[in-house]
Amino acid sequence: MITVSDLSLNLSGRTLYEDVNLKFTPGNCYGIIGANGAGKSTFLKLLEGKLDPTTGNISIGPNERMSSLNQDHFAFEDFTVLQTVIQGHKELYDVMQEKDALYAKPDFGDEDGVRAAELEGKFAELDGWNAEADASKLLQSLGIPEAKHQVLMSELSEAEKVKVLLAQALFGNPDILLLDEPTNGLDVHTIDWLENFLADYPNIVLVVSHDRHFLNQVCTQMCDVDKGKIQLYVGNYDFWYESSKLANELAANQNAKKEEKIKELQEFIARFSANASKSKQATSRKKQLDKITLDDIKPSLRKYPYVKFDMHRDLGNDLLKVENVSYSVEGEKLLDNVSFTLNSGDKVAFLSQDTRITTALLNIIAGKIKPDTGTVTWGQTTAFNYMSRDLNANFNNDELSILDWLRQYATKEQDDNTFLRGFLGRMLFSGDEIEKQIKVLSGGEKVRCQLSRMMLEPANVLIMDDPTNHLDLESITSLNDALTDYQGSILFTSHDHEFIETIANHIIEVGPKGIVSRPDMTYDEFISRPEVQEKVKSIY
Repeated sequence: MITVSDLSLNLSGRTLYEDVNLKFTPGNCYGIIGANGAGKSTFLKLLEGKLDPTTGNISIGPNERMSSLNQDHFAFEDFTVLQTVIQGHKELYDVMQEKDALYAKPDFGDEDGVRAAELEGKFAELDGWNAEADASKLLQSLGIPEAKHQVLMSELSEAEKVKVLLAQALFGNPDILLLDEPTNGLDVHTIDWLENFLADYPNIVLVVSHDRHFLNQVCTQMCDVDKGKIQLYVGNYDFWYESSKLANELAANQNAKKEEKIKELQEFIARFSANASKSKQATSRKKQLDKITLDDIKPSLRKYPYVKFDMHRDLGNDLLKVENVSYSVEGEKLLDNVSFTLNSGDKVAFLSQDTRITTALLNIIAGKIKPDTGTVTWGQTTAFNYMSRDLNANFNNDELSILDWLRQYATKEQDDNTFLRGFLGRMLFSGDEIEKQIKVLSGGEKVRCQLSRMMLEPANVLIMDDPTNHLDLESITSLNDALTDYQGSILFTSHDHEFIETIANHIIEVGPKGIVSRPDMTYDEFISRPEVQEKVKSIY
């Protein structure tokens, strides 16, 4: 158990939180949510002991082991993959290292023998004899084949390193597991495995994530970081989101009879209790939800940006034809003879286990790079707008303020301070914020700038490479709704399950050996059909 008592934190003169009192108990997965900059990752650092609170204290149960997801992908370059995973259990790894060093001594003496016996006892107590087998099994579950377990981390790709570090955090079933954005860099199949792993995890899990589907699948409670407070709410992300909207409606209608409010609340709770997707969680969550009263439902203080994309003009029947496109980087073939045809109204999600592949394909489609072979032909009525994965794309002069940067993309009619200030205000750049220079903006702020640019430049085709990356949940929700309502065609990549499921009507999975294309199919249908998955495996 973790107990947080009277905690406050002041950083550089800014109070992040104050008077925080919380308890985290085994069998629960807590989703930590809040706007960018609210202090979600900082809260994990406090729990881990990497930061000290200004006031208050944090205590954990005796002999409880805490593990966290390492964010430095290059921290273990000189270690083998297997060694890196086992280091997730520091005490066990230290025992193994000391034991091996003792036995390697040329002058092994009586004292060494006594110490070795102590270490052997500790090694057995920590289940050391099964450590390598358990680590290997975990790695294989995450898609790292046994042939790579003894290679150095420096020899792995970025995507593989992400998986190894995740295995390191999960290794040995820690009593307390802290995961900061664990789905970043993972392919959809690995995310699905992680969802199932955490849904059945018996200990304490705290996870920061912007992936709504992931939060809904694994979380039993939400930990809301907002306005200097941290509050716990029973249920997953959807329950928190819908209950806060219900609270706003109830607050706006103070004259409604209390009995009617109670009935609405009961119906709301019953609907969410019935929709729990994991059996173990469903039982636990339903018991918790049944105890909720009207006073427990609080309105959200969140602000959502206004995102809406207008059409340039109607599309004709022909959208895009890609024929025999191949592309290599430094001798490595990313695309091999890729061909497909898209029609008006298609909203296409491009998937791959390697993001370099989908990024290269979208760059080729958008005319940013040339393929080694093959052609890309757009329909005559198309006018596309492109949002790159590269955060610095379109920011050629980072000395400009947000206001002057956006002015570059305004028409004569739009080039008006009042109009542009109001436009940026709806994108949550208010007051003096619009005078901030581009070079000091966060990743999320740069993405909101890019979305603002795209809204000023109407098109009938939107190309977006992982647009939810760096955005907070509120901005993701607004963008998701805007793209769902958009009447044109969309070509996009994403790791956000709900984003893909609610927008795409055509799925294309791309590998170095070809593609699997499934028009008129939702994402959930695509990932659940065995025959599709067999074909997906064949292209890698």
